[in-house]
Amino acid sequence: MKKLVSVLLTLTLALTLGSALANEKLSIIATENPHAQILELVRDDLAALGYDLDLTVVTDYVVENPATSDGSVQANFFQHIPYLNGYNASVSDAEKLVGVVFTHFEPMAVYAGTKASLDEIAAGDRVAIPNDPTNENRALLLLQEAGLITLPEDTTLESTATPADIVNNPYELEIYEVNAELIPGLRSDVAYAVINGNNAVLAGLVPYVDGLYAEGADSLAAQNYVNLIAVKAENADAPWVEALRQAIYTRKVYDLIVSSGFAPTFTPEDAQ
Repeated sequence: MKKLVSVLLTLTLALTLGSALANEKLSIIATENPHAQILELVRDDLAALGYDLDLTVVTDYVVENPATSDGSVQANFFQHIPYLNGYNASVSDAEKLVGVVFTHFEPMAVYAGTKASLDEIAAGDRVAIPNDPTNENRALLLLQEAGLITLPEDTTLESTATPADIVNNPYELEIYEVNAELIPGLRSDVAYAVINGNNAVLAGLVPYVDGLYAEGADSLAAQNYVNLIAVKAENADAPWVEALRQAIYTRKVYDLIVSSGFAPTFTPEDAQ
């Protein structure tokens, strides 16, 4: 009898310890390269810190923020600061999200379509740009920086400029507005294509290698369009957020971002 009781106590203790040592699930929704790649790279590191990554990978920009706001997932990783600000401006206070882990800058660039270089530009050339307000304004500023168009003097990164706002179009460019994710596939139909960094890489294009003209790593865009992990405000100081920060701010993640053609915006803690 004593032996049976001893065995039962041992089993109970083992189950209790096993339960106590079980990792907590950490659910994150992300787009592909480099966001999902970064999370996959640190999966084992998160496990060592007590969290099992439950990663959902998507290809659009529609479901991530609402899924985080309603608690379907704990965090998302796909957007930059202005995109998050735009989302927060469109929802109630209870649905607003905050950025907690700031990782990298994905430069927007002008890529070749039917023309191989900007030196070949000619009157009437068609240029594809994203049609969402934040990225359309950014694309037009990039075309202005490249010397192809002129916008009103007060146009900034916070503006919502459209092709109708162009004040000087010396090449009489035809600006073709289209969904950002579709532009890489339209390069054979336009002279030039202005493509977001993440969409470019998905199409096998590296911004600082294949881009004919790109936002610089030290540009105002680089300071403003930092990609981030977003969570509900009530979770901003959660232990799992600190675990994410600890796992991501490392040399191997830094190197992955660089090899993907993007610009890290953090200094690896394990290199300090």
